[in-house]
Amino acid sequence: MGSATKEREEAAKLPEGDVVRILLEQHARIRDLFGEVKSSQGEQKQEYFDELRALLAVHETAEEMILRPVAEKTAGEAEAEARNDEEAEANKVLARLEKMDVGSSEFDAEFAAFEQSVIDHAEHEEQEEFPAVRAACDEDRLKRMGTRLKAAEKMAPTHPHPSAAGSRAAQWMTGPFASMIDRVKDALTTRSSRST
Repeated sequence: MGSATKEREEAAKLPEGDVVRILLEQHARIRDLFGEVKSSQGEQKQEYFDELRALLAVHETAEEMILRPVAEKTAGEAEAEARNDEEAEANKVLARLEKMDVGSSEFDAEFAAFEQSVIDHAEHEEQEEFPAVRAACDEDRLKRMGTRLKAAEKMAPTHPHPSAAGSRAAQWMTGPFASMIDRVKDALTTRSSRST
């Protein structure tokens, strides 16, 4: 695709609730947030990074749980496995970035490389997985997948968990527990930053 605008245009052509529409809209937001992180400083930069981190963690988990099993059958096992491998690697990098000072040059260098790998990954999905899934599924099924994706996102972790990334079984087994811990941690972090 190449841009958040193009992704939003493609998403708008699809029915509301369609799984591919939801994912394209999220890809556009992810691109926006990469730009926000790069153009911000200090606390604002941290806030944008935290939003990006949470969106990526939730998005990738839900894709692995809902989209990938269908993509395995429609786009092929090799394609689905390649996307899972990319997500597992991205999860490791995201975990490293989360521990870094967002104001450091080390963060900026790692973040730039991470952005490129995430964009490449999204473009593979958009060019290979999404068309295969849309071609094989009727509108009702795509909407049911969209509903299931949204439900999976509500119980997905908001922080990277490299030990579960790339494995649908691990996501189903550890995801809800990790999500509960992550969401408590997020609430406590938000509360403590508001009181300072």
